[in-house]
Amino acid sequence: MKKKVVNIAIIGLGNIGSYLYRYIEKNISIIKKKTNVTPNILFVSAKNYKKKRSLNIPKKMWLKNYLDATTNKNIDIIIELIGGAEGPAKKLVFSALKNKKHVITANKALIAKHGDQLAKIAENNKVNLEYEAAVCGGVPIIRSLKEGLIANKINRVHGIFNGTSNFVLSSMEKKLISFNEALTNAKKLGYAESNPLSDLNGDDVASKLKIISALCFNTFISKDINIEGIKNISKRDIINANILGYKIKLLGFAEKIGNKLYQRVHPTFVDKKSYIASVEGVLNAVIIDGEPVGKNVIQGEGAGPAPTTSALISDLSSILRGNIKYPFNISNKERRKINTDSIFNLFFSSYIRLEVRDVQGVLSNITKIFAKNKVSIKRLIQNPNKNKKQASIIIITHKSKDLLLNNTLKQISKNKYIIKKPILIRIESGQ
Repeated sequence: MKKKVVNIAIIGLGNIGSYLYRYIEKNISIIKKKTNVTPNILFVSAKNYKKKRSLNIPKKMWLKNYLDATTNKNIDIIIELIGGAEGPAKKLVFSALKNKKHVITANKALIAKHGDQLAKIAENNKVNLEYEAAVCGGVPIIRSLKEGLIANKINRVHGIFNGTSNFVLSSMEKKLISFNEALTNAKKLGYAESNPLSDLNGDDVASKLKIISALCFNTFISKDINIEGIKNISKRDIINANILGYKIKLLGFAEKIGNKLYQRVHPTFVDKKSYIASVEGVLNAVIIDGEPVGKNVIQGEGAGPAPTTSALISDLSSILRGNIKYPFNISNKERRKINTDSIFNLFFSSYIRLEVRDVQGVLSNITKIFAKNKVSIKRLIQNPNKNKKQASIIIITHKSKDLLLNNTLKQISKNKYIIKKPILIRIESGQ
């Protein structure tokens, strides 16, 4: 981009859009000094024009119809901060790229679902589609994969990709409180949305992981992914994990084994002494295993206006410097589909918690079902509650095929002595 002044339209003026607007207006000279180009916010648009805002935006800057930004000849870059995989955000980004506008977005859901199509349009029209802010906020994982680690053959990427779930689990562990108490605190502190479902059920992590995976393995975005959230994790599981020498984290994994890709999101037991166990609160951490770099770790705040703005400005600066790049590192023609496989075919040691009626023959029946499914028990702890005539049975298994572990629990669940749905949490070593 050879212009001395580049015109920008910010579409979406929530917390992030407002913070970004202020930041650019306040730091125009710094951005110009580092890119030799002056960023100029020409237009803004938001769903509610009349909403009271602390921003003082001249009326002439407001676009009544947000889609007008995509056809206005004076606009060079559109920053999409609407959110969502469909609706206005989708219409805006598709139209902007087709009209040869550079696009910057923080919309992980959009990229995870439509990223392949959008990348093709961007490449054909020789414009940028930048999405650093869509994955882990202030953790510069996208640019690291596109630039700093570009020469590496990546075998595995995993980590903590969601600050809300990490805060909830960290709070449960530190304060020994329930899931609901931890979630309530997260909402009060602004670390969780009023409806945090996508954070807690693993969907948010899955969207980010699919994007990272496509970059790591030079593939199209794969929808084949195992997703489990943290809503069933109880204070009892947190306490048991601590006794056994572990912490519980919601982790995302993408790894290439042979010629197959495995993508999975689930609660995980990690060693208390491991690096990943030390990542607490709203922090995110991404661990990349590659050649020749070895193990590379990037950590930072994953959400919020400030970290997200940092990522958005990184993308903006890249465009201002005139860097026209393929959205997914290589040309769309060179990207490929990859064979995928299910988590059921991987092997794990696992933590299993069974809440049962304390009656004769229960333990014998349980161990027989484990043996029948060829799942070997490494450790068994029985905690009876004589007052309620119940017992909590904790089992640590040797490495077993995930399918067999799940089949074992399904068979056990059919018995009348089971009081609550069994809990299974996979154990990862070498974190």
